[in-house]
Amino acid sequence: MSRRTQAFIILALSIIILIAINVLGAFFFGKIDLTEEKRFTLTEPTRNLLTNLDEVVYVQVLLDGDLPAGIKRLQTATQEMLADFRSYSGYVEYDFVNPAGGTVEEINANRKELAKDGIMPNNLRVKEADETREIIFYTYAIVTYKNRSMPVNLVDKDGGVLDDFTINNSISLLEYKLANAIQKLQTYKKPVIAFTQGHGELTEAQTGDFRRTISQHYKVGNFNLDSTSVISTEVDAIIIAKPRGPFSDRDKFLIDQYIMNGGKVIWLIDRMAINLDSLYQKDFLALDYPLNLEDQLFKYGARIEPNLVLDLQCTPIQLEIDANGTKDQFQWFYHPVALPTSDHPIVKNMDGINFLFPSKVDTIKTKTPVQKTVLLASSDKSREQYSPVRVNFEILRYKPDPDKFNKPNIPLAVLLEGEFPSLFEGRVSQGMNAMLNEIEQPFKATSTPTAQLVIGDGDLIKNLINKENQPVKSAGFNQFANYTFANKNFLINAIEYMLDGGGIIDARGRDVKLRFLNKEKADAEKTYWQLFNVVLPIVLLVLFGVIYNWFRRRKYAF
Repeated sequence: MSRRTQAFIILALSIIILIAINVLGAFFFGKIDLTEEKRFTLTEPTRNLLTNLDEVVYVQVLLDGDLPAGIKRLQTATQEMLADFRSYSGYVEYDFVNPAGGTVEEINANRKELAKDGIMPNNLRVKEADETREIIFYTYAIVTYKNRSMPVNLVDKDGGVLDDFTINNSISLLEYKLANAIQKLQTYKKPVIAFTQGHGELTEAQTGDFRRTISQHYKVGNFNLDSTSVISTEVDAIIIAKPRGPFSDRDKFLIDQYIMNGGKVIWLIDRMAINLDSLYQKDFLALDYPLNLEDQLFKYGARIEPNLVLDLQCTPIQLEIDANGTKDQFQWFYHPVALPTSDHPIVKNMDGINFLFPSKVDTIKTKTPVQKTVLLASSDKSREQYSPVRVNFEILRYKPDPDKFNKPNIPLAVLLEGEFPSLFEGRVSQGMNAMLNEIEQPFKATSTPTAQLVIGDGDLIKNLINKENQPVKSAGFNQFANYTFANKNFLINAIEYMLDGGGIIDARGRDVKLRFLNKEKADAEKTYWQLFNVVLPIVLLVLFGVIYNWFRRRKYAF
């Protein structure tokens, strides 16, 4: 066989193999993720969500045009994530647009239309050599599925500076945010969240911001335990927000049997009766609220101590310092800021959470298997004061003694998961039996697997209100620090975790590491790396050419 014939056969075989590989590639998909944190590997729940799509999901990303450097990195990461989504489902389509582009009339019209859905732009001033210019950009994506749309903020922060840390956290949450939006659009029946009433709980206005935020994805309402004989299983979760009156045995029984049948509960409990307004006039003696909930929480595996937790890691308050009304700010140890350190999906990569006069949440051994996870805790420089506590501003006259702030990581919020024992096992009264018989529901002594969240601060969900009883700031906003903490996001994440049936919340655990350039090392080794990247390839190429020609002459020389 001549060399020419051999060459044609090899060429034909190569073409056939390439065609076969492409045909097989259309039916089989695979890749190798060599990154340390597996940033290009979607979690299994997300992959299942995408492969089960039955109609097009269209994602319009409002990240285009003149963008700051950090936002361009977010843009690139979003494009890569959507391309990854598309590799698992041909039903995923996306496009990048610039709503801040065009004529002045078009820009204003776009702003007005987007603002109807709560989509607001970011303004950034950039100093250049000759001038300072303003960049207006959006950080949202609009996900549409079956004629239903949902805006998604791709930046995981409400206001503030968009620094590298914030951008990196936002990139790590892209999979969760986009997959969560698709999952919510697939669910036509909204889960039901109910706030208890009748025990001095926070009003609708005081929880208005949180209610308004979650009402996009949940049905939100109230119910009074006195006016019902059962908490329906159609209620997916109940929130007990800062009760100040006692719970009767009947009320506790309703909550208990709701939990036994798989209900979820978020307990936002102020154990001590104190607030900042009560301190402005005189010394205040803080006593514990008579809530009559101690035995119930104890049975489920938690105990909120009758104490106050003080922390050197805290937010300020403003006080008058002289007769002229001059005001100054002081660090107020009774308002700690908990910085999450856990890798749990509820709190991972989350900003600080601001507590107001919190109490310690202890964990207790239970007769049934209950997993206890501390989600939030004080810093390593904290202390406790037990009831009765006399609180005044005199503590601010003196420099805090570090030796007194010697109790680290005091638990402030604990997640309980598992099978809970009933508080009323062996003590069901005739009246309680009659209630059960009326609704034809048997008494349960052990719950089905479920979850509860116990928080030692009732104000965590509270927002500021005006004279007309209207919410004026977001939950977690501290007027003295002029900063919005992550209180609302923490509670939203908790609800989504407790009610998540598809496991999408697992994507919140993704960790994308931000690797900064070591400038000092780069400057010291600058010449070496220049030679390595520029000269070495040329040397290797020349060496290869010399060796190749030597072998060729030796092989074909006569």
